[in-house]
Amino acid sequence: MPAILIHGVPDTHHVWDGVRQHLTRTDVEAWDLPGFGAPRPTGFGSTKEEYVDWLIRRLERVGEPVDLVGHDWGCILTLRVAYLRPDLVRTWAGGNGPVNSAYVWHPLARIWQDQVEGDRYMRELRPETFAEDLVAGFDVPERLAKDMVSRVDEPMTDSVLKLYRSAITMGAEWEPGLSAVSAPCLVFWGALDPACQIEFGRRLGASLHASSVVELDCNHWPLLQKPAEVAALLEGHWNAHADH
Repeated sequence: MPAILIHGVPDTHHVWDGVRQHLTRTDVEAWDLPGFGAPRPTGFGSTKEEYVDWLIRRLERVGEPVDLVGHDWGCILTLRVAYLRPDLVRTWAGGNGPVNSAYVWHPLARIWQDQVEGDRYMRELRPETFAEDLVAGFDVPERLAKDMVSRVDEPMTDSVLKLYRSAITMGAEWEPGLSAVSAPCLVFWGALDPACQIEFGRRLGASLHASSVVELDCNHWPLLQKPAEVAALLEGHWNAHADH
């Protein structure tokens, strides 16, 4: 069975490039979510439910349970898949994507969720300023920050706004399902993340009865800041459940 890696916001599959360089297995795929480096199907509204449905349909085509991994929104969406369709998921791993009713959306998310302020933010968005904010606020390496923002286009900004506006009460809606996730789970979390605080990584691990909650000495993007460590964690998790 393959391993499937799902990115978050405002990313594409390229956010996994560093991790994949350190993985030894060859059956690894990193997918682009619709609107994030991939076209949106006709009529696709970029809501959280539509992304989950899209993932389920694509995973069904794989034909066997997969090792599913997600970061940021990829973490949130893949957990929902693991709850709704346990038959599609052999193991799950993810991080820096809180699913908790007590979580308060970070300031930028709240701007995006506001119809007026969010639209204004995206209209005025300048790649160079956005990259500087990622470096200063989230310790993203400068080269990788510039690469990330170079992929931000109109379909992505529109998808971001619609996704966040569909998710104002996501924690309360989706947290109850976490305890029913049956796949073996690993949580890894950049412990210095100001937007998705480490306490929510710990709470996620407890809700999932995860085998481990690994707190990494980095910010929101362990995939960019600690790619070798993330790769080692994933392979250890997969190998530990090779007969699952």
